[in-house]
Amino acid sequence: MESVAEKWKHSILYLGFIYSILFLLHSLIFQKLLLGYETVRIKRNPDLPLRFRSDGTFKILQVADMHFANGANTRCRDVLDSELNHCSDLNTTLFFKRMVDAESPDFIAFTGDNIFGSSTTDAAESLFRAFGPVIQYQIPWAAILGNHDQESTMTREELMSLISLMDYSVSQTNPPVNYSPSTGSQMIRNIDGFGNYDINIYGAPGSHLANSTVLNLYFLDSGDRAIVQGARTYGWIKESQLQWLRDVSQRYQDLFPSTDALPQRKPPALTFFHIPIPEVRTLYYTKIIGQFQEDVACSSVNSGVLQNLIAMGNVKAVFMGHDHANDFCGNLDGIWFCYGGGFGYHGYGRPGWPRRGRVIVAELGKGQKSWMGVERIRTWKRLDDEKLTKIDEQILWESKQSQ
Repeated sequence: MESVAEKWKHSILYLGFIYSILFLLHSLIFQKLLLGYETVRIKRNPDLPLRFRSDGTFKILQVADMHFANGANTRCRDVLDSELNHCSDLNTTLFFKRMVDAESPDFIAFTGDNIFGSSTTDAAESLFRAFGPVIQYQIPWAAILGNHDQESTMTREELMSLISLMDYSVSQTNPPVNYSPSTGSQMIRNIDGFGNYDINIYGAPGSHLANSTVLNLYFLDSGDRAIVQGARTYGWIKESQLQWLRDVSQRYQDLFPSTDALPQRKPPALTFFHIPIPEVRTLYYTKIIGQFQEDVACSSVNSGVLQNLIAMGNVKAVFMGHDHANDFCGNLDGIWFCYGGGFGYHGYGRPGWPRRGRVIVAELGKGQKSWMGVERIRTWKRLDDEKLTKIDEQILWESKQSQ
């Protein structure tokens, strides 16, 4: 007969065996059934709201036309023969990191054709590779779509949805359907495109405007391709988008009304979209800062974007992409229209003409005791050369009080 001690020993071993089996089942089966074979992780958000620095500045890096595809396996286009053998998407990533290290931007705006859809078989993978560096830097960022992003395995809506869910992204697929910023009621039921949204930038910490919007950033989907009267053309910004934009702008008109003693103090705004509007073509005959090297590839439809921006009164500059060999700024009825210049190495360019990125800096005015509203907006570009050469620095706007 077994002793009592041996029986207890066998019982404990048996219970231990049963527990091990149950633990294994829980680990290998139940968790997978409950979590769908994926590890649950929460999106990492930047510190919100976005605001000016303590030194009264807010710096934006515009990245236009990355045209990212498959990383090291994607060859460069339009580079010197001496550069071709060792040039890939990784050159775009390296340029991005050099720009961030040199400029330390507070915010990064990707203005379309972020990936080159026709060169990749997995749009999601290309997006993660393209935006991976900005996520690593933990810098707040936003993106809109160009005319090539959707040419792979995801629709425009799916692309913007994924972009909005990425770490540190403040992008939105579209504004809330039933929300009006001015009244709190229904604003617009349907809006064309995907990636129409606004971002508010608050005043410097410790200032009397620390809890107030002092700069607005508007993002618009300019579409991709369309057929108009039997002819193929590029997309354009539709009336539903302009209606939404007018409503957003009106909110600030209501919050900052003009008086005889104080002229209009509505915060200035910057607008970002991919495809230029038809009026940009006329800048060829005017004084510009930068280079006008290729035809403006825009829609045959003029939807009245310029007239709307002028009527709104607060938009001081527009930043575009699409035409990689153009990097100029030109003024249309008091509003500057600026190209980013081609950033990515898998997008077309000109051999010997360096890829480039645009920097935008808004500066607050200094009051007697604290920072005030935006006083000045400046811009310049940097080239992807040995010295990251800084070119074409200019003032885009100054408040009347500072002049």
